[in-house]
Amino acid sequence: MAENITAEEMKTLLKSQQGELDAVLMYNALAETVKDEKDAETFRQLAKEEAHHASVFKVLSEKTLQPKRTKAILLPILYRILGKKILYPFIARGEYNAVKTYEPVAERFPEVESVRNDEQRHGDIVKSLL
Repeated sequence: MAENITAEEMKTLLKSQQGELDAVLMYNALAETVKDEKDAETFRQLAKEEAHHASVFKVLSEKTLQPKRTKAILLPILYRILGKKILYPFIARGEYNAVKTYEPVAERFPEVESVRNDEQRHGDIVKSLL
């Protein structure tokens, strides 16, 4: 698959794959941190979906990336300091930004359109936890 991908598309695919991998760790870390069990269960489910998204991008990029722990370390700390009323809209915004990031490649790779739709839904889900 990777041989037909432009340099710009590959850059977007790799950035997207990295973001999804990082989100898996972030959501699992938040699930271990948050006080509300419903929130924790939601974050565990989102982590599973983000892992699936990472695999979609891996098939396209044909590259194996390692998740970065930065958000998994930082966001639980921010949750403890700021609380969910401030943190959750920030997380939702990240999901909505992914929708925009995936737009240029979603037209060319139909499997990304499904991921894009999920990211919109993820943003809505996180906002609904408030």
